[in-house]
Amino acid sequence: MCGIVGVFSNAPVNQLLYDAMLLLQHRGQDAAGIVTMLERKFFMHKAKGMVRDVFRTRNMRALPGTTGLGQVRYPTAGNAYSEEEAQPFYVNAPFGIVLVHNGNLTNAHALRAELFSTDHRHTNTESDSEVLLNVLAHEIERATRGVPLHIQDIFTAVEAVHRRLRGSYAVISMIAGHGLLVFRDPYGIRPMCLGRSADGGVMVASESVALEGSGFTFERDVLPGEAVFIDLQGQAHARQCAPDASLHPCIFEFVYLARPDSTLDGISVYQARLNLGETLAQRVVSTVPPSEIDVIVPIPESSRPSATQLAHLLGVPYREGFVKNRYVGRTFIMPGQAVRKKSVRQKLNVIASEFKDRNVLLVDDSIVRGTTSREIVQMARDAGARKVYMASAAPPVRFPNVYGIDMPTKDELVAHGRTIEEIRQIIGCDALIYQDVDAMKRAVMKAAPKTPGAVPLGGFEASCFDGVYVTGDIDTEAITRMNGNRPRIEETDIDSSRLTLPNHTE
Repeated sequence: MCGIVGVFSNAPVNQLLYDAMLLLQHRGQDAAGIVTMLERKFFMHKAKGMVRDVFRTRNMRALPGTTGLGQVRYPTAGNAYSEEEAQPFYVNAPFGIVLVHNGNLTNAHALRAELFSTDHRHTNTESDSEVLLNVLAHEIERATRGVPLHIQDIFTAVEAVHRRLRGSYAVISMIAGHGLLVFRDPYGIRPMCLGRSADGGVMVASESVALEGSGFTFERDVLPGEAVFIDLQGQAHARQCAPDASLHPCIFEFVYLARPDSTLDGISVYQARLNLGETLAQRVVSTVPPSEIDVIVPIPESSRPSATQLAHLLGVPYREGFVKNRYVGRTFIMPGQAVRKKSVRQKLNVIASEFKDRNVLLVDDSIVRGTTSREIVQMARDAGARKVYMASAAPPVRFPNVYGIDMPTKDELVAHGRTIEEIRQIIGCDALIYQDVDAMKRAVMKAAPKTPGAVPLGGFEASCFDGVYVTGDIDTEAITRMNGNRPRIEETDIDSSRLTLPNHTE
């Protein structure tokens, strides 16, 4: 999962890109990069780290131009700590193309072999984004065949790209001297939206919050399978480039990944999380009588809307029992779980008065590995709680994700192959309540727009919960191969996964 943004403007775009990337920082904290275009020349700066650390004044001054794109990176394939694998990626032919990508190609291994043996193109990293760029470049070259580039050629190339790629991909690329190209996979798994400013500027980004926070008015979502080309006059040209496209957005965006103030494919993330709290209330009542719950406490941050609605419906007081320290460095992976436990306590501190002599219901957005949940339950007990119940606004995470979320292998998932009671014992709570898979889907679907002309939802990509992979090309062998290409992390390196601790700063 990454955050990407592209801008056309009548003024320099470096600051616009920087500001938008700050608004998308929750989608990736490992690397950041910007490319701008002045006439036919690209200017690039990228490095490991947060946006505020990667870009200094001298870097911004070296990014002239009125068209550009940027990315905040969260690695799901390749080497998490290779400077070369920070995006954007660049190829010099045809024309000169740069690209940023949010998602994960499930057939990157086969494509890399094709690029070498058939297309005669070279890739130098393990990143599937570099593979995607070279496939796009090859198809644009085939479509133009040495003649000047026309918009029809671009759409023909994207049609060919869709035929070759499998997996999830929201893409923004820039073609030197021509403009911005945006396209989305035929299932719309990863989000992408488009907006305009009062002075004629155009912005495309992973989430609507990046548009609104940068002075752009949201116009629409890029459709599944659609390509949009924004020329150097700011005109947007669009075409559907996948014949059987259908909208199946990743449901984990609404559960956890996206900011609550974003709207994705017409669905308010905040409303979806309120709805999840509403359906979760029914599950809680059937497990723990509300009279046995003294207080409901969210685990910050993204569980708050669900916890608020849950408390309202149960008639139980809602309290903030944990305070997040936003200025502690990120978790380091070191030998043994003791160090991770210490880091959890450094990042979250309890307000003891909200726990002492009370039966507390903790609410989280999801439970992945279970190690953090176990430590948080123990923190509540250490603060004096009589009983500690835990509720998850999402169902059990039982299957790996292959579409751009660094979900662990099945053996690392606490819910894989275990009953709810076995998970409860591992976490150490007095009762464990999970959301139901179908109820989760209904809750998010309920937040979908009912207005005429709204793009109908074909369903959700919910594979980590239900084991159904919408692209239809995933089996055990494919998952094993893709896990072999997960980011390589050394014991002395920073743990880059947003799932190490739930609810990073939004």
